Amino acid sequence: MIKPIAIIMGEPNSISSEIIFKSWIKKRKFRHNRCLIIGNFKLLGRHLEYFGFNLKLKLISKNFAFSDINGTEIPVIDVKYNQKKNFQKISKKTNNFIFNCFSEGLNLIKQKKIKGIINGPISKETLLNKKFNGITEFISYKTGCYNKEVMLIYCKNFSVSPITTHIPIKQVTSKLNVEKIVNKTKTINNFYKKYFKKKIKIAVTGLNPHCYSTDKISEEETIIKPAIKKLNKLNINAKGPYAADTLFLKMKNNKFDLVVGMYHDQVLTPIKTLMGFKAINITLGIPFIRVSPDHGVASDIVGKKIANPTSLIESIKFFNLIK
Repeated sequence: MIKPIAIIMGEPNSISSEIIFKSWIKKRKFRHNRCLIIGNFKLLGRHLEYFGFNLKLKLISKNFAFSDINGTEIPVIDVKYNQKKNFQKISKKTNNFIFNCFSEGLNLIKQKKIKGIINGPISKETLLNKKFNGITEFISYKTGCYNKEVMLIYCKNFSVSPITTHIPIKQVTSKLNVEKIVNKTKTINNFYKKYFKKKIKIAVTGLNPHCYSTDKISEEETIIKPAIKKLNKLNINAKGPYAADTLFLKMKNNKFDLVVGMYHDQVLTPIKTLMGFKAINITLGIPFIRVSPDHGVASDIVGKKIANPTSLIESIKFFNLIK
């Protein structure tokens, strides 16, 4: 029996429910693992009526049997939450609900009842209140893997990973070191070997424009090049450092499978520009696979029925690729 995927509702006042419903309709057309939703049954029902999708919800227990998630109805594990309006301004009022949804998902992982977790869009600024840099770090903390987490923005064509994530740009240099680059790149390389039986080609960016610094000592010479040498000694096919402003031109020729960058926007801007909603966010370095759509809560279009579900659909499809 193939275990199902749990989709955590995420922020209820986002596009989350809309893209879940749209994905449920679309997934009839492709092979996929069974899915269940962790969220508030009553609010999801109101959202379903609001959008007018021809779907039905099914309330299931957290101790569900696999037979409970068969059929065309959307199985939902109910998490308590009371909200009078269909949608309201995002605030800290939803924090406990979102945390409780994650707790239910993590409990199902511990019980080995699900294959992995997909979480819907979340406002990390509101939810985490600067306690963690992002959901990636929050999940790693909750699973006892803090500082081992790796953010992988995955796409079939190519993927990217930033060594530092959601931190101010002025902090990037101080957060970089040889060990961090080696460990994070090794984690991704092992992921591809385990799930795709593939020895990937990795490009590592520099930090400075054109990999050049007017300072006497550059990060390329003291950190990045030594890290690449260590990776090569581990039989990991990493090359660089490459100037980030031209590196992504090489991706058109499939020269590399993965780009490891030094900071968030250095690699996420290009992949989102080139791949749009086809990219997904995967957390590695934890005991299970956690995936999320590679976009935010989209407050400006909540309730307008124009949200694009592609990244959530790609997240669901991804689980077909891993055994």
